[in-house]
Amino acid sequence: PHRGADCAPQRRRRRRPLFLEKSKGRRPHKACASPLAPKRSKTKRKMQAVCLSTPAAIVRSSVRGRARSKSVVAPRRGGVPSVRAAAEAPAAAVEASELDFAAYIAEKNAAIEQALSDSVPEMYPERLHESMRYSLLAGGKRIRPCLCIAACELMGGTTDVAMPTACALEMIHTMSLIHDDLPSMDNDDFRRGKPTNHKVYGEEMAILAGDALLSHAFEYIGRETPKSVPAERTLRVIVDVGKCVGSEGLVGGQVVDIMSEGAEAGEVTVETLQYIHAHKTGALLEVSVTAGAILAGAKEEDVERLGKYAQLIGLAFQVVDDILDCTQTSEQLGKTAGKDEAVGKATYPSLVGLEESKKIADKLIADAKDLLKDYDQEKAAPLIGLADYIKNRQN
Repeated sequence: PHRGADCAPQRRRRRRPLFLEKSKGRRPHKACASPLAPKRSKTKRKMQAVCLSTPAAIVRSSVRGRARSKSVVAPRRGGVPSVRAAAEAPAAAVEASELDFAAYIAEKNAAIEQALSDSVPEMYPERLHESMRYSLLAGGKRIRPCLCIAACELMGGTTDVAMPTACALEMIHTMSLIHDDLPSMDNDDFRRGKPTNHKVYGEEMAILAGDALLSHAFEYIGRETPKSVPAERTLRVIVDVGKCVGSEGLVGGQVVDIMSEGAEAGEVTVETLQYIHAHKTGALLEVSVTAGAILAGAKEEDVERLGKYAQLIGLAFQVVDDILDCTQTSEQLGKTAGKDEAVGKATYPSLVGLEESKKIADKLIADAKDLLKDYDQEKAAPLIGLADYIKNRQN
């Protein structure tokens, strides 16, 4: 896509790529497994270990599927309208679920925006809190807070129970955006159609605003979660959120992403890219869903099932993000387009091609929605709609 000269990113120095090596004698650590979660049997652990199909496996599956679908049966005379109707029915269902999600977002967003504003009041030192509020209240779809609230309501909880954690998750997400945009990281000038935090307040203040939002998030969960929620649930949420933000989650994914930039062709594999996306983006989406379920008192099997759903939509979100980065303009995205290619970053389109990337995203979304089929479909509608929205979003 076309980008103005003033938006052209500076090319960073090539860094030595990070290779994912198997640790001797140790089992890979699940990104967001809580130390406070009840013990599970070996069978359940095995099921959890394979819950998320690897992109490579999805690619192989789609290739086999194409081979099997070569034989075509000619339709009977008069069957064209029924074939067309059958093709249009799923599209209509997806459109309806997206409309349900849009309505849910509109319903919840006013309360979320007010709660976010109240969570970070204007106070001394004014410059710091102004910087925090600038990015926290800069708009956006508030997907993480809505996920938290929707999962809580699906499991029998209320908005009031989930709101403090929902706000905290948005604080953490905002911190990650502020830091990600810094010159030493992605060096971006725009975010959500506005100048990035460091462009307005300077690098020093942007770093400190992000730090303040991160620490405030944990304080906010502990202090503002209603006392009607058992303390052990609140504690588990705090532990899970901390784990999914640190070296085994968001930060770990960011590190592998940075160290993989500028790598030669073939040095970054699809599995490495999956690790980056599952941790850098997916971990926070996953804990948004599981935290809401935990606060509502969900059974452990439901927490695990919803966690798998969130892992799938989290990876799909980033696959679609990779697709949009090379197909949309900066104006459409609200941020600099084409940056991944400019800095030599591995993406799904660069590794498997644009069309295969779209098929991978479709498969991830279909698998995620399938995990929700046993729940009350009216209560699950926001989560189903979010999956369809991720698949079809344009920015």
